[in-house]
Amino acid sequence: MIQENIRLPNVTRVQEFTSAMREFDFEVALTSGRYVINGKSIMGILSLDLAHPIQVTAEVPEHKKERFLEVIRSFA
Repeated sequence: MIQENIRLPNVTRVQEFTSAMREFDFEVALTSGRYVINGKSIMGILSLDLAHPIQVTAEVPEHKKERFLEVIRSFA
């Protein structure tokens, strides 16, 4: 399992994030406070408080970990 914190300070970054997540065929969860939403849902992400860091959690297959971390860390 991978857990990283990211920042999505505006709508443009949210769109970039959801586009980047479409590359992966596994579930990605975003947690902000007590809310957990689908990391591939623009509407879900926009319902979060974007002023604070958001935790990304995903069960990533071993052969995709390096690429996933590269993408996620571009939003740190």
